[in-house]
Amino acid sequence: MATDKAYKVLAQQQGISNNKAKELIDRGLVFVDDRKVRIARAEINTETRFRIEYPEDIEILYEDEDIIAVNKPAQVDSYEIQDAIEGAELLHRLDRDTSGVLLLGRNEEFIKKAVKEFKNRRVEKHYVAWVDGVIYEKMEIDEPIFTVKKGKAFSMIDPIRGKKAHTVVHPEEVQGKKSKVKIDITTGRTHQIRVHLAHIGHPVVGDEQYGSRTQSKRILLHSAKMKILDYEFNAKEPKDIARYK
Repeated sequence: MATDKAYKVLAQQQGISNNKAKELIDRGLVFVDDRKVRIARAEINTETRFRIEYPEDIEILYEDEDIIAVNKPAQVDSYEIQDAIEGAELLHRLDRDTSGVLLLGRNEEFIKKAVKEFKNRRVEKHYVAWVDGVIYEKMEIDEPIFTVKKGKAFSMIDPIRGKKAHTVVHPEEVQGKKSKVKIDITTGRTHQIRVHLAHIGHPVVGDEQYGSRTQSKRILLHSAKMKILDYEFNAKEPKDIARYK
């Protein structure tokens, strides 16, 4: 049985460069059946058939001379969207796996004003997620979060070094041993929702970094609604969030 590195097999199959193949694997877009290919240099059977799932097109929800609201697809970096929209600057970020409302500013004056709103916790942020386990009642989590940003960012509950973080979880529906929840956050710490939900024993489905044992094509977290200044933006739930399986 002939084997070779995953990225080389993919490059040959797709007729693309090794670098491009490596990048697609690193971005989490390459699958064998329903399993994500995680390690570009892994030795695999040269007969393995890959599938590439490209992100959906970027949907612009609203734009004017000050602000652009985008429905970010999962598995796209927030900075890729900034790079794709000329003259726009990110006002905040969403994790690569998180879909939904992402805001960009268009001019310096507005960007300063918007950043101040985020800083002063005057931005309303509403998310929806599928989590492991059954949640029947509303829960509030007030646990300080500390983030280590060496290489891949990792956050943890830390009462001494952590910064204030507040998350409210509302149950929506239960399917087997998974729950769909709505989440409101007043602070915006790195990986806040993921860390807080893991802390209460209900990690977001597919979030292996924070303890989910359920495999999924992505972390099932979606930014559904944001309110800033006089604006309100809503992003429709993608299929994998609207229904679990």
